[in-house]
Amino acid sequence: MSSENVLTVAVCNPQADYCAYTKGVDYLIQVVQDLSLARDLSRIMEIVRRAARVLTGSDGATFVLREGEQCYYADEDAIGPLWKGSRFPMNMCISGWVMDHCESVLIEDVYADERIPADFYRQTFVQSLAMVPIRCEEPVGAIGSYWATKTLPTPEQMRLLKALAGTTAVAMENVRIHAEMEQRVRERTAELEAANQEISQLSLTDELTGLYNRRGFLLMAHQQLREAHRSGKTAELLLADVDGLKSINDRLGHEAGDRLLIRAAQVLRETFREIDVVARIGGDEFVVFGTMMQTHDHLRQRLQNGIARSNRGCADGIQLSMSIGVVRCTACKDFTLEKLLNDADIAMYHVKRTHHAASPRPTVN
Repeated sequence: MSSENVLTVAVCNPQADYCAYTKGVDYLIQVVQDLSLARDLSRIMEIVRRAARVLTGSDGATFVLREGEQCYYADEDAIGPLWKGSRFPMNMCISGWVMDHCESVLIEDVYADERIPADFYRQTFVQSLAMVPIRCEEPVGAIGSYWATKTLPTPEQMRLLKALAGTTAVAMENVRIHAEMEQRVRERTAELEAANQEISQLSLTDELTGLYNRRGFLLMAHQQLREAHRSGKTAELLLADVDGLKSINDRLGHEAGDRLLIRAAQVLRETFREIDVVARIGGDEFVVFGTMMQTHDHLRQRLQNGIARSNRGCADGIQLSMSIGVVRCTACKDFTLEKLLNDADIAMYHVKRTHHAASPRPTVN
């Protein structure tokens, strides 16, 4: 569409009027099709500003939006500058009058109409204008056509301009609905992603301690073990059992036992690296898996130091102690995670049996 295709009307020739009107209707049909495909307001304004000139044979057209109590001249297509980008109070411009009164206007001489702020027009080419509201009830904007000489559009041209405004209202509503639907889809997608992430997190995480659960441990540790096999690194697995948890639960209640488990998890989290896989795999059993960690004795000592710090800062007087088993493997496929867990379990219970009498036991001060 271009202004070169302006539909001119010979007022003195009814046959020419009819032909021009027919061409205008055909053109408007194409405009309606273009507007039906528009997905944003800028595209609507681009189509409408050009169509307004073509359908009325005018020298310029503006697309005005209502913004509260202001008229915003959002776009224009004209032989000279008009008011694009400007905002005026509703009671200071003809587009505001049109929107307030829900009526179209034809003004042959802009300097002879008291509704026109003449000073704003002296700097433009405008001598005559037609303005129609976008939407009959509670207009959301207006479309203006302007002429550089004193001109009145024909009734047929005004019908076409009003039809364009009606189609524009529908297109703007469609864009609004489409934008709302897209926003709802984005919000729903974000909600689903968050829910899926939460479900995934819950499926891999121990609810009480926030550490990995057995499933999470097996998933993450298998990945690290495969990496150890590829890179030739050594891998270490530490299994720790909270001593006397059943006794604490029986004597002080499960809330006290839960607090002790949470402390044990905190000690493990603070003692080991972020890259190590730390998990609670059973009621009182915790496991740590990592590569290139330190010696058995050093790992045990680090954990015991962490336990001692926790006990010194303990507010409820329940002392934490843990039996610890550690195994190490070189990077070969003969070592599986299941074998490491089994070997660590044997080592842990050996420690528990051997040092049961001498090991710190959970007590209440």
